[in-house]
Amino acid sequence: MHAIVCIKQVPDTTDVKVNPETGTLIREGVPSIVNPFDTYAIEEALRLREKFGGKVTVISMGPPQAKEALKEAIAMGADEAILLSDRAFAGSDTWATAYTLANAIRKIGDFDIILCGKQAIDGDTGQVGPGIARQLDIEQLTYVFKIQEIDFQAKRIRVERLLEEGREVVETRLPALLTVVKDINQPRYPTIMGIRRATRTEIPVWTAADLPDAKPELLGLKGSPTQVVRVFNPPPRSGQIVMIEGESPQEQAAKLADLLLKEKVI
Repeated sequence: MHAIVCIKQVPDTTDVKVNPETGTLIREGVPSIVNPFDTYAIEEALRLREKFGGKVTVISMGPPQAKEALKEAIAMGADEAILLSDRAFAGSDTWATAYTLANAIRKIGDFDIILCGKQAIDGDTGQVGPGIARQLDIEQLTYVFKIQEIDFQAKRIRVERLLEEGREVVETRLPALLTVVKDINQPRYPTIMGIRRATRTEIPVWTAADLPDAKPELLGLKGSPTQVVRVFNPPPRSGQIVMIEGESPQEQAAKLADLLLKEKVI
C-alpha cells in the first residue's frame, strides 16, 4: 500500500495580506501552520499503513519555508516527504497547483490512494484535490468522513460522504483520490522520536526542471486561467441604532412592525 498525502502550509493568522500587483497572498514573514484539514488526511494515511503496511509519502508545493510543514508530517509518522518549490510555481491558482502536484505524483510512481484535506483555510475553494484527480484521470471521492471498506488487492474502496442533507455511501475502484473532513478521525500528536527523526530528515526539493513532463506555460501565474483583476478591502459597515419605546412589549412590537413596513424590509 502506498498512500500519498497532499498538504499545504497556510498563514496562521486571519490578518492576510495580499500583493496588490499580483493579487497573490504575501506569505513571507507570516507565521504558518499545516492546513488543519490536511492533518486529518495525514492521520488517515497513517492508519491505513498501520492496518495494511506500506508507506506514506507527503508532498507540498510552496516556498522553502514549507519544509516545516513537511517535517511536521514526518514527526507524525510519514515515511517520506517532498517539497515542490520554484519561482516558476509562484502565483499558481487552483488549476495550476493541481497540474503541478499531479505531475509530481506521476514522477513518484505507483500509488494506491491519494488523500487531501477537503479545503485549505486560506483559499477555501476545495478545488485542488478534485483537480489532481482530474489531471491523473482517477476516481475522486470528496467530503469523506469514513472509509467503510478498502481492498487493495481487489482495487476497491467504499466510503461514506458527509453531505449537507445527509450521508452517502459510494464505492469505486482504486487508485482514487479522497478529500476528507475533520469527522474522519482525530490527528495524533507528534512523538518525541518522531520529532527527532523529522529534525534529522532532509526534505528533497523538486523544481520545475525535476518535472520534465510539465509544460512551462502551464505552471505558476502564467499557467493560471484564474486571474485576479483587483484587490480591495470592503467598506466598513455603517448604520444607526433605533431604540423603540413603548409601555408594553405589544406596543413595541407594533411600532417595530410599522417601522419595518415603512423601510420596506417586509
